[in-house]
Amino acid sequence: MASNVRALDRAEILRIGDEKPDRAETEAAFRTILRWTGDDPGREGLIETPARAARAFEEFFSGYAQNPAEILKKTFEEVEGYDEMIVLRGVRFNSHCEHHIAPISGKAWIAYVPSGRVVGISKLARVVEVYAKRLQTQEKLTAQIANTIDEVLKPRGVGVVIKASHHCMITRGVQKQGTDLRTSRIRGCFRSDPLLRQEFVRQTD
Repeated sequence: MASNVRALDRAEILRIGDEKPDRAETEAAFRTILRWTGDDPGREGLIETPARAARAFEEFFSGYAQNPAEILKKTFEEVEGYDEMIVLRGVRFNSHCEHHIAPISGKAWIAYVPSGRVVGISKLARVVEVYAKRLQTQEKLTAQIANTIDEVLKPRGVGVVIKASHHCMITRGVQKQGTDLRTSRIRGCFRSDPLLRQEFVRQTD
């Protein structure tokens, strides 16, 4: 998948690789995986599992069918000259690691300093949700959120901090319980003004 942070529409995604499999092919793939584990996909408890798994994956990865930039298009200019930092804190999300398709669970903190216009706070949370519902690395997820807000809203500055737990190292591999990963992306005045950046980072502790 291309690394460009701009959202890919459905047609672009299909051009990147083979044509998207239909539901029957997807369910057949899950039956193959069940056989590979050593279980019997024909037994009572697993008969409906391929269909359920296909529906679950459809939900897990619904972000590929959405364009985060479009979510931010509607803005408001009646802000009475407000030009201070805006922070949306602790946006919970669930994603999946692109290396193992293992769950990633975390929170995102988003800050921006407006330049004449603001966006509804629910739109910021939706941007997080759309990017999270794709196969991800935390570093890429952090950059995509920050870059999209910066490109669409054109604020004076943007800051994004994400803290998350990764099941690819909690339930497999080194199996280190209680660990989390912290990433950040700082742009504009947050990068040039250390005091502003410090004020934002304090709100993520």
